[in-house]
Amino acid sequence: MTATAPRSAILGMSLDALTMEQTIARCVLAVENRENLTIGVVNAAKAVRMREDAALRDSVVSCDLVVADGQAVVWASRILGRPLPERVAGIDLFTSLMAEGARRGHRAYFLGARPEVLERVVERVRATYPGLVVAGARHGYFTDDEAPFVAAEIGASRPDLLFLGMTSPKKEIFCARFADDIKAGVVHGVGGSFDVFAGKVRRAPALWQRLGMEWLYRFLQEPMRLGPRYMSTNTKFAWMVVKEYVQGLGRGRRG
Repeated sequence: MTATAPRSAILGMSLDALTMEQTIARCVLAVENRENLTIGVVNAAKAVRMREDAALRDSVVSCDLVVADGQAVVWASRILGRPLPERVAGIDLFTSLMAEGARRGHRAYFLGARPEVLERVVERVRATYPGLVVAGARHGYFTDDEAPFVAAEIGASRPDLLFLGMTSPKKEIFCARFADDIKAGVVHGVGGSFDVFAGKVRRAPALWQRLGMEWLYRFLQEPMRLGPRYMSTNTKFAWMVVKEYVQGLGRGRRG
């Protein structure tokens, strides 16, 4: 990286204390300098999983930029006295990078999702961001043995922006393993954003987003499937925050 972003250390992670505008500016610089800038995003569920999955943790912390995808992470940073300026949601970063890329004539590659979803994503990209060049697209259903060939195909397309619409930890591991082969200006793992952008999954209304309640909106849509998961991860995340807060009080008393 040509410049070091301010960082905030919370919950055993080091996150970049950047606004969305600052993150976009950093990405534009990376494209101009062909930096191969990798971006990791962290929400409450991923923060919990990183404690339990060493491969996921190593893949996320190895990213050049790590931003708070979830509002709960921003709230935690403020409670712990190391505040992040705002949430940088993965899907908003995805659409903002495409909008900026369209203005600058950037080349984008889309990797992930099912073939029919990916086809719809590419259609919408071309209609919504006509200045953005679609350098290539490939669905996300490939084996570990096929991964090097997929990376080589992406590299050959010379993308300025690579968007990975795959689940964790597969997308983080792919980024960490093949970033040098891909040689994109920016590599952004967008998770399920392809499904949202394609219209397959509804995103929470703007008010719910501002209140940090997107998780509740998703829960209300699929309570039986998401209920147990949210109960487990939200409880674990809250305990992580409480534990670090209490430890901080203890260090303060000893000081």
